[in-house]
Amino acid sequence: MHILFTLVYQPIYNALVMLYNIFGDFGIAIIIITIVIKVALIPLSRKQIESQKEMQELQPKIKELQKKYKDDKEQLSRKTMALYKEHKVNPAAGCLPLIIQMIVFITMYRVIRDLAVDNVLVVHGEKLYSFVSAPENINTFFMGIVNLAQPNAILAVITAIAQYYQLQMMQSKNKNEKTEVKKPSESDAPDFATMMQKQMLFIVPIMTLVIGLKFPSGLALYWFTSTMFMIAQQWFIMHKEKQAQQ
Repeated sequence: MHILFTLVYQPIYNALVMLYNIFGDFGIAIIIITIVIKVALIPLSRKQIESQKEMQELQPKIKELQKKYKDDKEQLSRKTMALYKEHKVNPAAGCLPLIIQMIVFITMYRVIRDLAVDNVLVVHGEKLYSFVSAPENINTFFMGIVNLAQPNAILAVITAIAQYYQLQMMQSKNKNEKTEVKKPSESDAPDFATMMQKQMLFIVPIMTLVIGLKFPSGLALYWFTSTMFMIAQQWFIMHKEKQAQQ
């Protein structure tokens, strides 16, 4: 935990305070640091997208193996791993970006929770680097409208809607890729992964809404900014792929 405090928590905490000292708006500080983090994670995000695409392209062959070795789980496991090795695909490659993003999200939650004390934002000087000055007080309002130290229903709803749109956008892209690689002989019955994706389309936005209604809206602002960045990133990738196909 001390390592995470030193390598993740403290840098984010200090960056937020430093940006607040520069701009005088805690909301702007959250938006800037969110964008910086997302930009830094672009290489990992690209690797995750590539891994998902590779896995999607192998789905027809994996389904053939599942059908052929449905009564022999051990053989199915060996053949599946051999297929991954043959095509140089690592099924766990997409997990690392998710783990890192989750660590950053939890850290941001803890930072904002620690800053938000009794509906006001309080800086703890002992957590600051020597070159970062602690402001005498922090204006809790973002753009003079949203109190980031308190939950905000409107921002929570907007964030949940953005999350739903982002997931729908991603699933639509995956659905189109499935159609391109699908064989005429394949069954139209939805697999477990597809059903899980459909459920997550609603579960994740609902969780986002609940968290946004319960915790300081500074966290919702971070989540909203992160989601909008991902929407823009996905749109750029889809637009680039569409141009390449023309």
